[in-house]
Amino acid sequence: MGRGSLVVSDGSSRPWGIMGGTFDPIHLGHLAVAERAREGLDLAGVVFVPAARNPLKQVGPIAASEDRVAMIELATAGNEHFRVSRTELERPGPSYTVDTLEAFHAAGRYAGGSHSDPVLILSVEAITRLPGWHRIDRILELARVAIVPRRGYPPTEAGWLETTFPGRTSRFLTLDGPDLGHSATEIRARVAAGRSVRYLVPEAVEAWILRRALYGAPAPDGGPWRR
Repeated sequence: MGRGSLVVSDGSSRPWGIMGGTFDPIHLGHLAVAERAREGLDLAGVVFVPAARNPLKQVGPIAASEDRVAMIELATAGNEHFRVSRTELERPGPSYTVDTLEAFHAAGRYAGGSHSDPVLILSVEAITRLPGWHRIDRILELARVAIVPRRGYPPTEAGWLETTFPGRTSRFLTLDGPDLGHSATEIRARVAAGRSVRYLVPEAVEAWILRRALYGAPAPDGGPWRR
């Protein structure tokens, strides 16, 4: 499976995880969740899929797509089980998850309803908005959904799942932690304020942010950066 594709070629019958988002920027919370999901759900690996434009958000990503991809590649370079896909960046229009899952199935060798179906990794915050997602019924046909806890949000109740997605609760999995409370919004604000983001993002990502002067960081020749 290439770092820029969705083609499954490692011969494993285990499912792959899909982790989407703007990754603006990717941070240690994303990486910890992906690794926990890979290990806890016995995934063959996790594909990070940066969105071109989230249809549920009014404001698009701040960093350019190439910067976001570069940061993800830097952050995941040391993990042989992580991949990066540009499929949503190369597709015109809003980044609908259902289209990504269709592409994943077309590129792989998955049968609908199989336990080898890809696993969509979502925070408990995102789960509350899931009923409004484009073609949600098709999404649940194409993938199982792993629910990840997030600080400040209550766990998803089984009764809510059954009421909201009757007869399809078997398509949902619960992941235990990690609940690190990281936030890309907080990281961008810290960068803009000239505050340290050390231990919040990988060192290579921090270096890229500074070199590219992203999120209001001073230009490389604009003076010292407070670590």
